[in-house]
Amino acid sequence: MPHYYIKGEKANFKKYFKFAGFLFIFSGLAFFIYFFFPVISYQLFLANAYSGNKIESPIPKYLIINNNGGIRSLISQGITSLTSDFTDARNWYPNVPSDTKEKVKVDKYFLSIPKLKIENAEVSTKDYDLEKHLVQYFGTSIPGEKGTAVIFGHSTLPYLFNPKNYKTIFATLHTIEVGDEIYVKVKDISYKYKIFSITITSPDDTNILSQSFDYSYITLVTCTPPGTIWKRLIVRAGLDSIAD
Repeated sequence: MPHYYIKGEKANFKKYFKFAGFLFIFSGLAFFIYFFFPVISYQLFLANAYSGNKIESPIPKYLIINNNGGIRSLISQGITSLTSDFTDARNWYPNVPSDTKEKVKVDKYFLSIPKLKIENAEVSTKDYDLEKHLVQYFGTSIPGEKGTAVIFGHSTLPYLFNPKNYKTIFATLHTIEVGDEIYVKVKDISYKYKIFSITITSPDDTNILSQSFDYSYITLVTCTPPGTIWKRLIVRAGLDSIAD
């Protein structure tokens, strides 16, 4: 009985196998870029800034640069970033109560950082959507009053920075320095704040939400290094004057 060789089916099998191989390689490359490009970018462009003396830190510097926990921690946090919505400010400190019945005095105000070319960025006091604006964490003081206004902003890789895009607005916050100025406009009054402290903390350190009522302060919070959720960059400023 004659045997028939069906060339078309074998050719199609090779074609699908080749396609699957390319798909596997592409998936691996995408995985590598997602998890490791922020690391490479950080080491090339940002490590010196973060290890410099201008940034104080309660975390040892070698942990900031090397990301304590190594590759396992990196992958774990990468998975967390995929499964948690970090455009919702409530997910930054999930163990802290995020709802209040207290009526806010103002629904929003505006923040400017001349050095970063951020001008009149909206700060909301009534919701947690970081895609639409900056967010003042509930229960913290309004700028101009005694206490600390804690303001969250999203960040990403620095080369994606756009001061008009709230998903990238704090991507260059790491370039700020002590002595730089922040302007806040609440209703018709403008306040000038001067930065006096820049620190890096762990993502579970909730002390940054605490209030000091001896003076008027603002605290800016974003994830760092840019493009990761490893740590939190904390920029504190005190009221300098009521601006003209």
